[in-house]
Order: sequence, then C-alpha cells, then structure tokens
Amino acid sequence: MRREPLRPLAQVIHTREQGENPDMIEARARAKRNQAIAVKHRLRAENRLLILGLAFVVGFGAIGAKMGMLANSAPAETAYFASTSKIINQRADITDRNGNVLATNLTTQALYAQPPLMVDGVKAAKDLVEIFPDLDLDRLTRDFTSGKRKFIWLKKRISPEQRQLVHDLGEPGLLFGNREMRLYPNGKLAAHILGGTRFGEEGVRAAEVLGVAGVEKYFDDMLRDPALEGSPLQLSLDLSAQSATREVLEDGMIYMNAKGAAAILMDVHTGEILSMVSLPDFDPNERPRPATTGDASDSPLFNRAAQGVYELGSTFKIFTVATSLEKGLANPNTMIETKSPMKWGKFPIRDYKNYGPELSVQDVIMKSSNVGTARMALAAGTSAQKDMLKSLGFFEEVPVELIEASQTKPLLPKRWSDISTITISYGHGLSATPLHLATAYASMANGGYAVKPTLQRLDVTEAKGARVMSERTSQQLVNMLRRVVNDENGTATMGEVPGYEVAGKTGTAEKPNAQGGYDKKKVIATFASVFPASNPKYTLVVALDEPEINAVGEDRRTAGWTAVPVAAEIIARVAPILGLRPLAPKQPITYTQTSNQ
Repeated sequence: MRREPLRPLAQVIHTREQGENPDMIEARARAKRNQAIAVKHRLRAENRLLILGLAFVVGFGAIGAKMGMLANSAPAETAYFASTSKIINQRADITDRNGNVLATNLTTQALYAQPPLMVDGVKAAKDLVEIFPDLDLDRLTRDFTSGKRKFIWLKKRISPEQRQLVHDLGEPGLLFGNREMRLYPNGKLAAHILGGTRFGEEGVRAAEVLGVAGVEKYFDDMLRDPALEGSPLQLSLDLSAQSATREVLEDGMIYMNAKGAAAILMDVHTGEILSMVSLPDFDPNERPRPATTGDASDSPLFNRAAQGVYELGSTFKIFTVATSLEKGLANPNTMIETKSPMKWGKFPIRDYKNYGPELSVQDVIMKSSNVGTARMALAAGTSAQKDMLKSLGFFEEVPVELIEASQTKPLLPKRWSDISTITISYGHGLSATPLHLATAYASMANGGYAVKPTLQRLDVTEAKGARVMSERTSQQLVNMLRRVVNDENGTATMGEVPGYEVAGKTGTAEKPNAQGGYDKKKVIATFASVFPASNPKYTLVVALDEPEINAVGEDRRTAGWTAVPVAAEIIARVAPILGLRPLAPKQPITYTQTSNQ
C-alpha cells in the first residue's frame, strides 16, 4: 500500500508563496489519515459484532428447534443394553375370557459372582450354602478361589428375602441383576394350556423370557412384540369353569382309580374351548424337566386332551349312523340286523350283550350295538365312511393354538380294508385325541357345520364352517344321543343332570398291549356329551385312562360306570357358571319314534 507524505514538497512551496505556515499542511494530513484509520477500525468491529450476533442466532435457533422437536415427539424410555445387543424381556399378560389373569410378569433379581472382587471367597461360599442349601460348597469354594473364573451365575432368580440375606453378607463380589420372571398366579390350573417359559438370552441387567410349550410357545412372537404395548392375550377359557372341571375331574380320577384323565368343554357354535384339563398336571411356575426314560404319556407334561392318541370306542358309532342317514340308507326307525356274533372272514364281531336279532337305528345307538354299526358301515361303504370322518377332522391334526396339538396326527389304518371299516364303525382301528372327538361332536350337534376349535376368545356367537351334514341329520343324531342318557335302557343313565338335558355316547376301548393284542383289564373310558339337547350349546368330552371301580359287587371299567358320572358332575358344576338356566320340571317324558319322513 502506497502512503502519501505528510508534507508534500509542492504544497510546502505553494504555501510559502502564499505567506502561510507550512506546518499546517502536516497537521491537516495527519488528521485526515487518522480519520481514515478510525473509520476502518469501526467497520471491522461492526462486522465482527454482526458475525458474532449471527452465530448466536443460529446456535440458539438450533437449540430452540431441537427443544421444539422433543416437546412434540412421544416420550421414549432409555434403552438399556446388557452388552452390545438389546434383550427384550417385556412379555404380555395372558387372561381368560373375562379378563382374569392367567400369566403375568414379576420383577425379581438374579445372583451372580465376580471372584476377583471378593474379599474372602471361602467365607462367601460357606455363607451362600447356608442361604441356598442346593448349592455345592466344594464347587463354590473352588470357583471363588481358583482365580480362573471372572464371572459366575449363581441363581437365575431369588426372592426378596434371599436377596436381603445375601446383601447382609457384605461381600462386594456378590452382585444382583434385574430379572423379569413369568408368574402363573393360579398354579396348576390350565397348566397344559399355558405351557410355561424359560430364560433365553441372558445379561446382567435383563434376560429373555421364551415360551416352551402351550400357548406361551404358540404365541411367543406375539407375546414378546413391543408393538402391542402390553396388550394382553385373551384366551377363550373361563377360569371358573376351568377350576370346576379340574376339581371334579381330579376327584373322579382318584375315585375311579384311573392313572390319568382328560376333559374338554367346547362351545359347539364357535369352537371356543372354555376348559381343557389333563391329569396328572404340573405347576408351570416350577415346570419339571421332560422325562428321558419310560413312557412319555406317564409324564405330567403330557397333555392327554391334545396329545393322547387313543381308540375312543363306541363314541364313534354316532358317526356311522350319521353316514347312513346322510346317504339315505336308513332313518332312526330302520331295523338293523344285530344277531351276534357277526362273522367276517375269521373275525367274529360281538356285542357286549345279546340284543336279539334286530334293533332300530336309534336303539343301536342307545344300547351300543357293535354288530348293528358294523352292518350299517358295510352298507354305506368304506368311501362314505372315510368322507364322513375326514369332514369331521379325523384325518389331520386339530387346528388349535397349541404346539402339542399341531404335532399330533390321528393314527389311521395303513390299509383301509373291510375289516377296518367294521372296527372303525365302533371306534377301534383308528386312534385320535379327545380334542378330535370334542371337535367332531360339536360339528355334529350345531346343525351340521364344521367347527374350528380355538383357544382365543372370539367376538362372535356363531362361526359357521363348511357343512358336514344336514340340519335334519344333526337333530336326529342329538335326539338319539339324548335317549342314551334319558332312557332306562341307555348306557349313560348316570349322566342325567336335572334341567340340562344331557345327550351323549359312551365308549370303552381296550388298550393295546405289547404283544399286539388288547388288554381286557386296561381300557380308555370315554363319554362324549352335548347339552342342552333341545338347543345344543356345549359339548363335553371326559376320558379316563385305566379306570376301575367296584360297584354292585363287581369290578367295573366301562364308561357308563366311570366316565359318565364324572361328566355329569362336571356339567352340574359348570352349566350355572356358563349362565345356563336349568329347564323347569316337566311331566314325565315319553319318547315317540322319529318320523320316517
């Protein structure tokens, strides 16, 4: 930058010629220069202030905008990480149809050790064994003092009292981790339906809770889905009906000296399962380990209602009659030859009693004639029998929300010969679960529509599936089943419950033995019932495994003496719970034969 001199020679000469003092030139030039410098400094300061002001505006504007965004956004809890991966440990509750809690969560704590932080490992081991006697003192002492272990899980969950006792030890190497455990407040009630849970991925601050059986496993992903925001899974079960069913069934199993029992109560119109019990059962809060030896069906974990595949005996006879009625081969009054024994090749077919040369179709059901149903099945043909049983669900797994049921398929004959058609007509040669049977009876009793059983509550009063038989056939079958209970010659007279019009069919099937034959002293006794007969709403299936009772001077194993009275007591207990009013007493009922038209 070029600077001008304060006293230019030309101006000095000119000033002297004018007779003025040349010193004033320098003073004016200096003043002008200083003024220019001052203006420049002022402009620089103003620009700096402007930039600083803009910086403050932008900074505080960004902060204000962020605060506004946070104020308008939904609050979110801080995410905690046990390590580098997130553990989702929140699990939705499970309730019955009325909102009663069946499964929920309980906050508790786990106990772990970090030996490098311990003051006295030997003493800590001794003190822990006093609090938790199931721990191994020698192993704990070795783990705490060897110097090889940096981290040891001691207990996956402890009670508040145990936590306080450990805390009072004052050992810095004993630490606690947060846990959320699954709690089943009703204990054994609905154990096989709920199933149970276990811990999955574990961290110091949390642990996954995973379903291992029942609806806990079937709905595992849904129950763990954070998007549900804690909405409970509502089942179709009625807790009061479930409790009453279990109580009566357990007493009946003990009284009848049975090794096991199952009961299913289902809405015939919607397929909703209101109660399902399998005995013996277990407490899902302390779920036992699966058996590794012996018969799996002897384990309390085994669900006899949904996993037990049995020949269900004479309860199948009503399906044989249904086939004949639908094919137009018979009506309730058609006479069927029942001369016993009936010979088919080398196989003799016998009845429990000699019922004479012939019976009407409805008497075949009422008196439970094997010969009568065998002849009806042969007349209808194997193809018609297959079609009927398939439409009722006996060829596939039951489509219900239980892992156990989805893995249990009926046992069908490898070669469906004529003798298979005969034996299946009265419930031998085809094995299915009591849940299959309850589903089929519901489809038969509701007017002839296929039922899809469910453990989820439905907001409908009727859920019609495909038609499996005519409404007329359905009504005729229910009328026949009513006679089995209400007629003095029926096989289920002890099933009568005043006011509730019970209709049903007994079934007593001998169990297969290891030699390939049947054990006459070991049976599955089943009673499949519908009530009330005049307007069917519910079906109840009760099955007893190897029952035996001494009555009227004899050992009795048949369903009429064992399963039927248990079912009657269940109906008497649950019908009022379900809101069914007993019918008013009427004049003595006399049966008239159903019209041939």
